[in-house]
Amino acid sequence: MRVTDSENDRHSTVPSDPLRRHRRRFFGSLVLIGLLVGALIGRVTAPGPVQLLRVEPIADGLQLWFDREPQLYSQDIDGAVGMLFQAQGSAGNGRLELDGTSVGWRLQLTERGLLLHFVSTRPLVAEWEGEERDGDWVLRVRVAPR
Repeated sequence: MRVTDSENDRHSTVPSDPLRRHRRRFFGSLVLIGLLVGALIGRVTAPGPVQLLRVEPIADGLQLWFDREPQLYSQDIDGAVGMLFQAQGSAGNGRLELDGTSVGWRLQLTERGLLLHFVSTRPLVAEWEGEERDGDWVLRVRVAPR
């Protein structure tokens, strides 16, 4: 018996629209280019790490100059004072004379930033204050025997 409907449509594939495939590729590439350009602009405009410009000894401690305000973590361990700055800079060390007591300080580079510590034969206590001066951030660290 003969069938009246065509069997060709049953087994054949539907012809795909090439324009539809090209549209998806076009919009996908636009999204990718947008992400790359956005990442590039973000990288260019992001500020770099805080930089230590210089260290100056003052009468009762140190004065540290940064290009902008750094994050600061401080710890007092058995009379020795340690401060960690989220900054980059050069290492240094020196001595201070406070009330007849010799205080040694050292600034060293670590994985987490700059580490400043004061050591003396007598227990120490430290106070610090920061302010913006001439576009730079100045941090004064005052150290005194306990």
